Amino acid sequence: MTEIDLIVFDLGGVLIELTGVPTLIRWTNGQMNESDLWQHWLTSPAVRNYESGRSTSDEFANAIITELALPIATDEFLREFAVWPRGAYPGASELLVSLSGTFRLVMLSNTNAIHWQRCKAFGLLDLFEGHFASHKTGLMKPDVEAFQNVVRSVGIHPNRILFLDDNQMNVDGSKVAGMLAHRVNGTAGARAKLEELGMLKKNDNGAEPAVTGEPAARLRREQTL
Repeated sequence: MTEIDLIVFDLGGVLIELTGVPTLIRWTNGQMNESDLWQHWLTSPAVRNYESGRSTSDEFANAIITELALPIATDEFLREFAVWPRGAYPGASELLVSLSGTFRLVMLSNTNAIHWQRCKAFGLLDLFEGHFASHKTGLMKPDVEAFQNVVRSVGIHPNRILFLDDNQMNVDGSKVAGMLAHRVNGTAGARAKLEELGMLKKNDNGAEPAVTGEPAARLRREQTL
């Protein structure tokens, strides 16, 4: 495997647990399965406008309700939508800390102003040197431009960048940009893939490597991209 300098993490579905798909399946009375919903979500004009920072929360809610013919009101949608990010997966922060001494770490996520504020409370964002949030950059996965923007910003050749995401469309988009990429599910899946690639090792007893002091402050680079 090519030597890796930078690991790019997706947030939702990799480091943060999301509840949106089951909610949408319930709202659509099971007329769309998980694969269909993801296909629609990643290509939806309503979602793309909102998560690239081009529409308000109310405009987004009204548009997606219309697109999916959801039987709910705007305020109800936004209340439930706000808590789709449930929390960080167990071991997420420990995984990032254990990688930080060896690799540069950034996050690349399709997100929005509502979810961004919630994700800040989970304590993971300070463990990345760079944040590529779609509602701030205006660029969304799986568009190749979103990945090329990361490459330009960090100044690292794409074949020395590893991207981890839970959606195959996003993984495929990153490969077009020249990155090495794998689809993983949850933090446990990310850890297993990194161990498989020889980028992360467990202690003999299976525990996390010990880290002392203030790892977030000590290990992360201070630049915000």
